[in-house]
Amino acid sequence: MSLFKPTMTNIISRCFGKFANHKFVKPIQVFINFSYVKLMGVNLEEFDNLTSYKSLNLLFTRKLKKERKFDQNENVVISPCDGLITELGSMFISKTMQIKGFHYKADELLTKNFDQEKIKKIYNGKYINFYLSPKDYHRYHVPVDMQIVKAVHVPGLLYSVNLKYLNKIWNLFVKNERVILECLDRDNRVFFMVFVGAMNVGKMKFNFDDRIQTNSKKDNITTYIYGNTYVKKGEELGKFEMGSTIVIFFEKDMVELTKERMNRVEFGDTIAKIKK
Repeated sequence: MSLFKPTMTNIISRCFGKFANHKFVKPIQVFINFSYVKLMGVNLEEFDNLTSYKSLNLLFTRKLKKERKFDQNENVVISPCDGLITELGSMFISKTMQIKGFHYKADELLTKNFDQEKIKKIYNGKYINFYLSPKDYHRYHVPVDMQIVKAVHVPGLLYSVNLKYLNKIWNLFVKNERVILECLDRDNRVFFMVFVGAMNVGKMKFNFDDRIQTNSKKDNITTYIYGNTYVKKGEELGKFEMGSTIVIFFEKDMVELTKERMNRVEFGDTIAKIKK
């Protein structure tokens, strides 16, 4: 049975995705790319020249020209993306914040499609929210050596996830489309990574499983189970096609956060230390 019906934001996002993926003749495409870079304030120092991208989506999802350095210590957790930390801290049972003053329950975000005993392990644990704006690098990476146990795709709305909307719409993350990864660290402690779709995000893609298709005509929750899917810290996990949000929930007593609310971070920055 269908659980979700697309709204105007989903339809607009699909249409925008078609525009962003279209390869215009070079003079027009260069003009589109230049306009986007100037309007959004995109810094291309670590990337190819804007004239090299044959579509706006290729500019959105640009790859770094060289690898970023990060702390290789296995107890260091790095930022999976470039972005703004809009919230972080300790949960009260499963109660957490999308932004100061706007609460939601983590177990509602994660849904009933995971083992509830595993979800209870994150109760009173740490959480951290990353907002990727349209100017940011849109690829996301592995924050710590981990095993991916399960992925759940939850169709939903596509509200914008910028600060204006976070301060206006209750349960925004719970309402929006998302992909949730259940992960284990080296010591089999559980944490969840939640990739939240947003207005104009045509797709969220994952390198380890191309079956996961977001902002599509599929309207049922889909679950994917993995046996031996291990990824190393710093590896590329996938990409947003436009800006969005990543939320990480850590098992209780697993980490100590090292950043503060409203800090800007880049992929590779240290955001937490694993407790031993």
